[in-house]
Amino acid sequence: MLLAVDIGNTNILFGLFSENTLIFKGRISSDRKITAEQYALEIKGIVGLKNISLESVIGAVISSVVPELTSLIKEAIAILTGVDAIVLGPGVKSGLPIKIDNPAQLGADLVAGAVGAIDKYGAPCLVIDLGTATKISVIDASASYRGCVISAGVGISLNALSGAASLLPVIDINSGSCPVYGTNTVSSMQSGIVQGTAAMLDGMCDKIEEPLGEKDITVVATGGYADAILPYCNRRIIYEPELILWGLKKIYDKN
Repeated sequence: MLLAVDIGNTNILFGLFSENTLIFKGRISSDRKITAEQYALEIKGIVGLKNISLESVIGAVISSVVPELTSLIKEAIAILTGVDAIVLGPGVKSGLPIKIDNPAQLGADLVAGAVGAIDKYGAPCLVIDLGTATKISVIDASASYRGCVISAGVGISLNALSGAASLLPVIDINSGSCPVYGTNTVSSMQSGIVQGTAAMLDGMCDKIEEPLGEKDITVVATGGYADAILPYCNRRIIYEPELILWGLKKIYDKN
């Protein structure tokens, strides 16, 4: 089996592949205060809930946007499996031409997501990641990475509203249908965050198509907030919750 791990600012997503099938995925919190041994125990415990053994893991691959956690997770994987994990970065073959000002600055999660989207849906395409930050990756017709849009994520926006304005409460955006405009404080905040983010995604996808010279480009989305936002988008957007894990698997195969 292959163990694929995506380390984000909020969560660490991991999955187990048996050949080309994702047989398990789990999620743990990104905690900078715990040790590699504690991470190993968490991963082993979650996988054990499904009675899956890690003894048959023969390879591992990591993407990370949290450098201080990368070595801890790599060590945890070595403790659990004895495998020296590949860490996505310079020197690792991704098969993705990166045509931005400084290719080394491109986040490993964005590389993996782009590789996964191209493999599943071809190019050109846009890849939306609704995580800690909201990101839109631009893949042109030659399957090259051309650039990205980055804005404050849903969670950051919610925390900023309730934290900076005394009369605005902490709210749940997953509490049922969301109105276009609200009739009370909570529904008005839900509208601004959910409908506002959906409208931004629709509008940015339209705008990106112009310089690319494309129409009705394929749009793929992933990330923890995707299921809350995508139902309110006007564009057809394909939801792929395991997109980054799939991209990591394809990158591992190349290496």
